[in-house]
Amino acid sequence: MASQAIIFRETREGRGFYILLAVLGVFLALGAIAFFYAEHHGHYVTGMTNQVVWGMPHVFAIFLIVAASGALNVGSIGTVFGKQLYQPMGRLSALVAISLLLGGLIVLVLDLGHPDRLIVAMTHYNFRSIFAWNIILYNGFLVLSAVYIWTMMDRHAKAFYKPAGFAAFTWRLVLTTGTGSIFGFLVARDFYNSAILAPLFIAMSFVFGLAVFILVLYCAYKWTGRELGDAVLNRLRYLLAVFIGAVLLLELARHLTSLYIAQRAGVEAFILHDGGIYTQLFWVAQILLGSLLPLSLIFCRKLKNNHVALLLAAGFAILGGFAQLYVILIGGQAYPLTLFPGAEVSSDYFDGAINAYTPSMWEFMLGVGGVALSLVMVTIGVKVLRFLPESLSDAVAEPHGGK
Repeated sequence: MASQAIIFRETREGRGFYILLAVLGVFLALGAIAFFYAEHHGHYVTGMTNQVVWGMPHVFAIFLIVAASGALNVGSIGTVFGKQLYQPMGRLSALVAISLLLGGLIVLVLDLGHPDRLIVAMTHYNFRSIFAWNIILYNGFLVLSAVYIWTMMDRHAKAFYKPAGFAAFTWRLVLTTGTGSIFGFLVARDFYNSAILAPLFIAMSFVFGLAVFILVLYCAYKWTGRELGDAVLNRLRYLLAVFIGAVLLLELARHLTSLYIAQRAGVEAFILHDGGIYTQLFWVAQILLGSLLPLSLIFCRKLKNNHVALLLAAGFAILGGFAQLYVILIGGQAYPLTLFPGAEVSSDYFDGAINAYTPSMWEFMLGVGGVALSLVMVTIGVKVLRFLPESLSDAVAEPHGGK
């Protein structure tokens, strides 16, 4: 009977593997079509302009990059903070982190228009540019995450497990700080210029990465027929709530600080009240659906141990994350630059005008292609190597009842 159960599980797992790869392959093809179309016709086919130079592909790319840092947090909790419940999930968290980062970077590279120009960025560094520093941070993150996986999978490298975990934990904090600083250092944009963006992006990475990890973990265990207990899911559930609360707190502090500064009253009124789609995304998608609804699903007593509620909370947190990045990235560019503070400026060159932007389907296709690439890497990694523990049942995860 045991052998028949194993054969059945392997057959089911193999069938699901190829079906999932086929579906993801379709989205990968859509991303490739979008890239070649924009490469051939030029960036005018997108919604980006000379005023809004970062569009929907950058929202996808930054989400994946930030989520990559947060996905590694699960492994870091087990290694750095010695929480045994999280340690069996360390391999999967590192795999998800690497996959998300590569998916985000491929979107950025393909959106350059001439991907071959990446060679220039890799061989000629301008150390006064935060973008140059981020290239170093991305490469270092990939290397450290790979070493981290090696120390968890090779018995002979077990002595390096703790140092590798500490190094990866520290590096990912620096990486997310660097990503947030890209916007914090842009003093010309009123909605960007803020030191709080660095810690905000760190907190956002915890939410995005953990939400993605929860969905990947649950789906992987269901499709492979492995046992996943409530002890693990509930720990991840309340951890997600803590991170969502941290993002809300930092977002509140950011907006209250800007409202206190007279120079930023205009951009705050634009985002919070008069911004049209940006205001709607902020209040409805980011705050209501992306923050308050997940918290309600997590803390509702009637939904305790409800797996569907947890999956919905993670899904809405991801939706809120995309909305938050869209408001920060696109909304910050839509608001006009303050070229001469204290003076009125009027010309035919968009001075003082709200910049319009409507993402095209090519941008969505390219972004979805990057997400599909990340999921393909996770799927193949889980299928080929032992990234999943055989069981995360309550008896295995908390053999002593969590004491």
